[in-house]
Amino acid sequence: MLNLTSEQITLLFIFGVVLCILGWPIFQFFYKKQREIVSYLIVGVLTTMVSLVVYYGLVFTMLNPDNALELQVANVISWIISVLFAYITNRKFVFRSKSSKKGKEFISFIGARIATLIMDMIIMYLGVTLLKGNDKIWKLASQIIVIIANYILSKLFVFKKDKE
Repeated sequence: MLNLTSEQITLLFIFGVVLCILGWPIFQFFYKKQREIVSYLIVGVLTTMVSLVVYYGLVFTMLNPDNALELQVANVISWIISVLFAYITNRKFVFRSKSSKKGKEFISFIGARIATLIMDMIIMYLGVTLLKGNDKIWKLASQIIVIIANYILSKLFVFKKDKE
């Protein structure tokens, strides 16, 4: 446990406030210049949080990550819930899709996410089952790789802008 003095806590609070005040203009600058990427990163972090909360909730309450099948069940359930969240938020906030072909777009989105689910499952299998690594750390590392792959696939194949 940390034993901080009241002076240290005050300094940390002041540092946090100054960081927020200085960080806001920097965030606004990058948001204006790179709205799509900044939005994607925010939505990606939120989607990752959804995935991790669901996954950790399952392995801490009802599924055993030491059992290879239960590990993958937890992984797939967290994937399904996070993909639904990701489609809605990416369509509305990141790529601002106006496509009238929502069904085709959704199918493309699911296809791209299935590709990265397979990538995630391979990473988890290699890291946890074969290498006997910590499932929480491997899940976090896998999510970083998946976020990058998902952006590329979404940008190039799912939410591509119609040519005028």
